[in-house]
Amino acid sequence: MSWQLASFLLLALALAGGFAWYERSHPSARVLALVGTLAALAVLGRIAFAPVPNVKPTTDVVLLAGYVFGGAPGFAVGAVTALVSNLFFTQGPWTPWQMAAWGAVAVGGAGLAAVSGGRLGRLPLALACGLAGLLYGAIVNFGSVVTFAGSGDLWHRFVVYQGTSLPWDLAHAAGNVVFFLAFGPALVRTLRRFRTRLSFTWQPHPAALAVALLAVGALALAGPGAAPAGAATPTQYLARAQHADGGFGPTPGGRASGLYTGWAAIALATQRGQGAAVRRAIGWTRAHAHGLTTNAGATGIGDLERTILLLAAAGSSPRSFAHQNLVASLARRVGADGAVLGQVNLTAFAILALRAAGTSPHAAVLRRSGAWLARQQNGDGGFGFLAKGFASDVDDTAAALQALRALGGRRTALRRGAAYVRRVQNTDGGFPQQRGGSSNAQSTAWAVQGLLAAGVSPGAVRRGGSSTPLAYLRSLVGANGAVRYSRTSTQSPVWVTSYAVMALSRRVLPVAPGRQSGR
Repeated sequence: MSWQLASFLLLALALAGGFAWYERSHPSARVLALVGTLAALAVLGRIAFAPVPNVKPTTDVVLLAGYVFGGAPGFAVGAVTALVSNLFFTQGPWTPWQMAAWGAVAVGGAGLAAVSGGRLGRLPLALACGLAGLLYGAIVNFGSVVTFAGSGDLWHRFVVYQGTSLPWDLAHAAGNVVFFLAFGPALVRTLRRFRTRLSFTWQPHPAALAVALLAVGALALAGPGAAPAGAATPTQYLARAQHADGGFGPTPGGRASGLYTGWAAIALATQRGQGAAVRRAIGWTRAHAHGLTTNAGATGIGDLERTILLLAAAGSSPRSFAHQNLVASLARRVGADGAVLGQVNLTAFAILALRAAGTSPHAAVLRRSGAWLARQQNGDGGFGFLAKGFASDVDDTAAALQALRALGGRRTALRRGAAYVRRVQNTDGGFPQQRGGSSNAQSTAWAVQGLLAAGVSPGAVRRGGSSTPLAYLRSLVGANGAVRYSRTSTQSPVWVTSYAVMALSRRVLPVAPGRQSGR
């Protein structure tokens, strides 16, 4: 066997392994669409800067895809980018080497995120993008030597070739640094918002906290004997995970954030005997509330809505929190048409938060938002993440149903939404985010809450002879009280389970003050 043939076989195995890794992660339809979008962005970057030799933002996009979303989806972005872009730049034996090189860049980005906890600053990330250009060049140069230079004295030929290519590789590296300094930080923030909303399952945190909350309600519904003797409950697991300062991270000991702290505390507010934990979480939130009312982006509005829901669930006033009137600030974020940034998701949570805080003096805002939200229902009865016409999914449909139920009326919309949710159920009793996908804890929990909001008992919902969504959630409870994200995954972000504990306790948002007993 020749050296060239052996190299290509090894390369083919590496690429096949990378794509198999991606497919084993069971990416949802939204993640597939996101990977395609990022690959298209990287391809366009390569095409747009083709007149400038070896200077293009493609490598930056690929590295940041891995840094934000993880190795598997990042590898897919890198490999697809090389394959598709060479439809414009000519396919050849160099294509698989470019696929492997950009795939390696993305995996390297994921490694940086794992080592740094995703907290690299602007300059370190810019330097990483520069080094990624050199790594890409080295891999592609090696491929060129293997393909075209024969097998004699391979490494000497590679060193010579690498030396002659160094000016091109340095131009690539320098261009990467410049592109990142100009556009990188904004791109990272944007990708993180999408990761938070669409692809949290790529977070490399086994048995994360909040999915454990799903089992709290599950065990309560199951009654005595539901858990094995000596097994910890999800509530106990969650309580042990709370930081000394009251915050919650994605795993016990993980870095605390408002996202995990807010949803974990809202869920604990529905459980008996957790008042002290909820008060500590509110203390953490108060200490990190600076700028809560000034960030007008999607992430900032989401933080604001979640904080109002937490305070309302705990019986505290969101109109005077850390010297800020959160309710008035949120009402100002609602547009004249009733929408919040044109998104179904943000608008639904604005309704839930304002309703939890009390309608007066924002009744008119709630009416506008309710009317806008009802108009966004798709023909299949579901709701999408954005306005009408965006593909329906279980999570956003359930959020919209809870918001409409909180406003009262809208019976036709609630009935149609519940019918859509029921059609999406899988035969294992669980729900995927979108029809045809794999069941997961988050979407199943949302489905239960949406059905409850529409007046449908989740215990009576089963597809044919399938199990119920409640039974599906119970099947995910581990002996330590943690709950797996799905039957094929150990990933389980805190906020997912926080939704589920309310679903399994038959609670829908908003959780009213004075109802924290969990009865």
